[in-house]
Amino acid sequence: MSTHLSNVRPAPDQVLVDIVDYVLDYEIASPLAYETARNCLIDTLGCGLEALEYPACRKLMGPIVPGTIVPNGAKVPGTQFQLDPVQAAFNIGAMIRWLDFNDTWLAAEWGHPSDNLGGILATADWLSRNAVAAGKAPLTMRDVLTGMIKAHEIQGCIALENSFNKVGLDHVVLVKVASTAVVAHMLGLSREEILNAVSLAWVDGQSLRTYRHTPNTGSRKSWAAGDATSRAVRLALMARTGEMGYPSVLTAKTWGFYDVLFKGQPFEFQRPYGSYVMENVLFKISFPAEFHSQTAVECAMQIHALLRQAGRSADDIARITIRTHEACIRIIDKKGPLNNPADRDHCIQYMVAVPVLFGRLTAGDYEDDVARDPRIDALRDRIVCVEDPAFTQDYHDPDKRSIANALTVEFKDGSTLDEVVCEYPIGHKRRRAEGIPLLEAKFRTNLARQFPARQQGKILEVSLDQARLEAMPVHEYVDLYVI
Repeated sequence: MSTHLSNVRPAPDQVLVDIVDYVLDYEIASPLAYETARNCLIDTLGCGLEALEYPACRKLMGPIVPGTIVPNGAKVPGTQFQLDPVQAAFNIGAMIRWLDFNDTWLAAEWGHPSDNLGGILATADWLSRNAVAAGKAPLTMRDVLTGMIKAHEIQGCIALENSFNKVGLDHVVLVKVASTAVVAHMLGLSREEILNAVSLAWVDGQSLRTYRHTPNTGSRKSWAAGDATSRAVRLALMARTGEMGYPSVLTAKTWGFYDVLFKGQPFEFQRPYGSYVMENVLFKISFPAEFHSQTAVECAMQIHALLRQAGRSADDIARITIRTHEACIRIIDKKGPLNNPADRDHCIQYMVAVPVLFGRLTAGDYEDDVARDPRIDALRDRIVCVEDPAFTQDYHDPDKRSIANALTVEFKDGSTLDEVVCEYPIGHKRRRAEGIPLLEAKFRTNLARQFPARQQGKILEVSLDQARLEAMPVHEYVDLYVI
């Protein structure tokens, strides 16, 4: 006797419905979310401008076919490129993520919600230029900020309770899903079309974390988010043509995302979508370093100063113990040779050794000319990590969201320094008042890397004024960044 499978098309998975209804219907009413989104925008674009100083990043910029110019296409800040929105999203996404210096979200899954800006800004710019060409009103930068808040929220809320890294998947799947939903809405798609687009993002092939972990850590981790957000734009454009969706993409028995890629477990949710993630996002202000190490680097900078005050040096150190949280140990506790900059900025021992030795940690400190200094590896070999369960608990506590590290230095003569502890990094919400002036200073520094003083002034005049920025047409704001 044969058993026939039902071919009745199911209703869309509730996870898809919740994402789409949020994107379509939720009104952002939080002034804090918009203010934070503006700070996130300038910080993210600034990170991209700094990345353009690195040939490994710049070589990926531009059209797929050299010389291609798209009339009314999206422009890539800091360059002369004007591209189709898919390739522009890749360019912007890759440059803002290249140096691991844009914002961060830490939970069961971690990631960088401003990675979504690649797709959001490219699409908004492209739509605005075409609207003006057709005699219609362009989108404004408030539309971009709204898209950022919603993309942050989708990515961050899914990440709160669902660990993709534990099943070997990279967090950029959430960039693709969030960008697809927001971009599809910006394109004016219907509810059914947005559902189709989001389902396409889930059914798509997903990136493995191979390129983030020893022994394969490599530069793809710097452009993976650009790839994801550009793929989102492509999928949204396909849905706009009427391309069908897959309503039970998550829950389908045997063939759905849960069974194939998530060990049969459904997603869990801590809270409904609102504006929580943008309001609580973590900024990387002081150091271009994997975020689980940020507080450790702050401690290492203090230790450098203490060593100088005591007339000691790293040669006197027998051991540095890092008391830390579980996620830090799982991702960046690394021994052995480090093969490239991407390897080094995901090694907590390296990110502690450099500031202890030199009193700094910059993007340039991951390059080969610095890394070949034998003092770094010699000190790395004397640095060990141990988990503190209380730090791990506070890391997951939604009211604390700490990223604590504590460093103890033991000297060869048997003496020690008092433990140096830092629970919340400078970019944490609990340190916003201290952090925002430094974030703005970081933006000024990054503008100066690419633009003459007069152009810097025009960008700053708008970017630091909430009302003026929100009211400005998208294409006019992007034009401020053209070389």
